[in-house]
Amino acid sequence: METILPLVQEVGFPVAVTFYLLYRIETKLDGVIQSIQNLPGKMKE
Repeated sequence: METILPLVQEVGFPVAVTFYLLYRIETKLDGVIQSIQNLPGKMKE
């Protein structure tokens, strides 16, 4: 247990930041995908 706690403290914050950034990128990518899918319909107009 003494060796695991420092490892979690060192690695925990970067992992949390990584997951937060991946979540933000995912939401932005969903918007880009939606725009690309709507593009052919807008070009026909």
